[in-house]
Amino acid sequence: MSVGFPDFRLGSVLATSFTGTLSERHGEAVERIPTPHRLVDWLQINGLNVESCTAAQLERARELREAIHAVAAAAAVGSDLPKSTVRIINDCSIEGRAAAILMPDGNRLWRLSSPSRVEDALGVIAADAISIIAGERDGRLALCASPTCQAAFFDTSQSRTRRWCDMNTCGNRQKKARLKAAQSRSVETSSQWTCAMIKAHRGTR
Repeated sequence: MSVGFPDFRLGSVLATSFTGTLSERHGEAVERIPTPHRLVDWLQINGLNVESCTAAQLERARELREAIHAVAAAAAVGSDLPKSTVRIINDCSIEGRAAAILMPDGNRLWRLSSPSRVEDALGVIAADAISIIAGERDGRLALCASPTCQAAFFDTSQSRTRRWCDMNTCGNRQKKARLKAAQSRSVETSSQWTCAMIKAHRGTR
């Protein structure tokens, strides 16, 4: 990871992992691809190897990211999909010219038409989003239960009852918040009980 930038939140689902490059949308938002180079880093980590990225390509990537987030969030709660954002996803999918390559070890790699074709990489992400939103994958879209996050994520757990986009971040933070609140209530109750006992004792004197 590049020094001085927020770490990436990497997930197993490409499209929703990409939307996670902007986190805490309903709190103090954290932009994890603030520069073209950081987008290059994220794409390379996810097997979409580009050598460079322009400011315009970064802007297009963020536009796709927010379109996927909006559509996935709508699908998660059963709302109508926003037409304007659906169009952005479709356009990015059409613009991409990446090819899936099967390796001898059975793994898949993506081959872009050129090392500078960020649009090819975005096309792969858009196609991944389409497959999830269209219900072609085994799982369900859900929204993170953290009030400051509410990120859309793809739940592939056996019970389909995941509450957090990431247990190590949102999940742990909410657990700590609940524990702190419980401790505060316990201290308050104890203080009230002590005051009541003191008053009762004074009343018997």
